[in-house]
Amino acid sequence: MFSPTSLEDLALLRETVELECKLAQGQNGQGEVPKDFWPTYSAMANAHGGVVLLGVREKDGAFSIAGIANPAKVRADLFNNLNNLGKVSANLLTDADVQELVLGDKSILVVRIPQAMRKQRPVFLNGQPFGHTYKRLNDGDRPCDEETVKRMLAEQVEDERDARILPGFGMGDIDGESLRIYRQMLKDEKPGHPYLEQDDFTFLTSLRGWRRDRQTGQEGMTLAGLLMFGTWAAIQEAAPHYFLDYQERPEAKTELRWVDRLVPDGTWTGNLFEFYRRVYRKLVADLKVPFSLKDGQRQDDTPVHVALREALVNTLVHADYTGRVSVLVVKRPDMFGFRNPGLLRLPVEQVIRGGESDCRNRILHQMFLLIGLGERGGSGMPKIYSGWQSCHWRQPLLREKDMPEQTLLELHMLDLLPPAVLDALRARFGASFDQVGALDRMILSTAVIEGVVNHARMTEISPQHPHDISLALARLERDGMLLSQGQSRGKVYYLPGAAPVTPEQVFPAAFSFGSNGTSSGSSTASSGTKEDTSGSDQPVRPEQATPRTTEGVNTHTATRDEHGCLLSPLLDAPVLDDLSALSDTLKDDLLRRAALPRGKARLERPAMVEVILSVCEGRYVRLSALAELLNRDPDGLRKGYLDALVREHRIRRAFPGTPTHELQSYRKAEE
Repeated sequence: MFSPTSLEDLALLRETVELECKLAQGQNGQGEVPKDFWPTYSAMANAHGGVVLLGVREKDGAFSIAGIANPAKVRADLFNNLNNLGKVSANLLTDADVQELVLGDKSILVVRIPQAMRKQRPVFLNGQPFGHTYKRLNDGDRPCDEETVKRMLAEQVEDERDARILPGFGMGDIDGESLRIYRQMLKDEKPGHPYLEQDDFTFLTSLRGWRRDRQTGQEGMTLAGLLMFGTWAAIQEAAPHYFLDYQERPEAKTELRWVDRLVPDGTWTGNLFEFYRRVYRKLVADLKVPFSLKDGQRQDDTPVHVALREALVNTLVHADYTGRVSVLVVKRPDMFGFRNPGLLRLPVEQVIRGGESDCRNRILHQMFLLIGLGERGGSGMPKIYSGWQSCHWRQPLLREKDMPEQTLLELHMLDLLPPAVLDALRARFGASFDQVGALDRMILSTAVIEGVVNHARMTEISPQHPHDISLALARLERDGMLLSQGQSRGKVYYLPGAAPVTPEQVFPAAFSFGSNGTSSGSSTASSGTKEDTSGSDQPVRPEQATPRTTEGVNTHTATRDEHGCLLSPLLDAPVLDDLSALSDTLKDDLLRRAALPRGKARLERPAMVEVILSVCEGRYVRLSALAELLNRDPDGLRKGYLDALVREHRIRRAFPGTPTHELQSYRKAEE
């Protein structure tokens, strides 16, 4: 994790997401552990860890050193409280995790909070998990609801979530054909295996699909046995939230349109074994990867086949089948996507590195291993990564989402460094480009391909440490190969001459000037750019209000289409900026789409997200217009939904360099 070692490093802190700064001055000015440190400690421990800087002031995204007069006292008080079970349920810190740093002539404390392991979660305060457990969501500490805390407690206690015995279920709930095919696959994989001589009941017992609890004497079908081989009707009774979904989409877009879909619909068993068999065949059909030769024989089972097989098995055996999210597998021309309910049981970095395993459904995992599917000892994810690297494709993206809890794996079949892009960069920068490192090349290539690049995007597609990415972006900007726009976490970088569009260019009328020489636009117009002053956070001067030209296009050529949406040559879609300007046809259609939130003050998050995506499809919608349509507060709508949808690449901002601008407009992402 990142910690500053110099005043220069302090300026880069805004690039790191898991970071909190607290004054820690105390009433007497000598320093103390602030009260709001403890919710942050709980929140970071229950999420992905983070860094807290004590003695650092943060204001409007800028950091300055306040210092701590007596850091030894603050450090001692910190550890005293950490070891007080009445204050916090677990001390995760060692001496090495709390460091005193002297920057300039002032001392600060750097507190590195690791991610709590499964057996340590939930980390809670005041001796009470309910109401005093926090989690880090975006850049804030949020109290966990009761359901989330109960799930953490269950994960803590149950090493095998699928070993639960299901009273009332028997062999009549098992699909005989599924068990027969599994037995045949075991025979093909391990001829002569002793299980093959057993009858069905003994066979299922050997697989731990049926077991007897030695302590209680309870005997019956396990959740693993039913999920793997059960009938759809029985599975629905035992696991009400269980649902499997495979979608093959025809285009490289996020829209929910498919040419092939497989869900439990009564025409097949709906169990995991049958889902795996059907979906794997669909995933590898028409897979365009070169075959290899071994001892003169064609090897159809390429590293990519192995990676897809492992990804599918991983999704099924790590899923939390009590969660409210379905298992989802998506095949698109440009990528494969895998989603399972439940968070990872190990830190993401550990999962990617491999060598350690903590499978949620260990019986299911063993069932797949027995027929040659899946990997042991935490080697599955490294095999997925190596399989993708064998084709020089973009690094797999493994991430978690907290609301609702789910794990996502995206396997993009895109070359990170296309030759045409490298040639264009070499032509632009000459010999300087050949001297930059691999990370710098990846950053510059992403800026070409995607228009802008930021720290968060690079942490998704690069295996480098966030601190190294921060330094690389700063270095490229210093050397003039990138320019920047925005501040703090909204900062984006772009190639010289390719500045992102600003609100001033698209909405010039909003920045007209009155007789007093002040702008009628928002005081939060933009955050600085080194290329032009239209994005400066200094007051705009009257002489700068003249129409600007970007790439030879005059900003005042904007008109409205037949529906009343603004057409700007600077944007790739119309802008719905004013409901009163819309045609009756479009306005009625949008009001129909927004009917659910307009009529309900509280709405389940998935339903609200679907409405937002529907309204923003095919056009940019200004925040104020979207809030009016949905009958919601604009600021709450942005913080509660839109910012997260942007991070998930489901929504695009019209003005990426000024994310919180009042004229910001949003469009559903097409790819």
